[in-house]
Amino acid sequence: MAAPSAAVSCEDFAEFQEFLRVMRTIDDRIVHELNTTIPTASFVGKVDAGQTCRELYESLMNAHTSRETIIKNCIAQTSRVVKTLREEREKAQDDVALLKQLRKEQTKLKLMQSELNVEEVVNDRSWKVLS
Repeated sequence: MAAPSAAVSCEDFAEFQEFLRVMRTIDDRIVHELNTTIPTASFVGKVDAGQTCRELYESLMNAHTSRETIIKNCIAQTSRVVKTLREEREKAQDDVALLKQLRKEQTKLKLMQSELNVEEVVNDRSWKVLS
């Protein structure tokens, strides 16, 4: 499954999570994919099981690489925003709105970082099933 054509937005965490959920479809359906990819005894001569398995492997690799890149890019982008807000906060200690924005961005950053752990679990599960 290729990555959706729309660019992911790192601004809205809910949108970011939804984008990852859609991209994880191949992992969620790995058992179904294997069942439909590997031929039964009656179709062994008609389908190249090795080739279809390699294609599934490549699709899975591409999906994992794409998601990891997207997550890391959003973490980097949000980290830059947090850094900027911290610098502004140093200059304006009494700005409550700035403090709220900083806390919001820090929370979003932590949630994005936790998506790397989720990604690791999803990937491990898929590779175990594929093996």
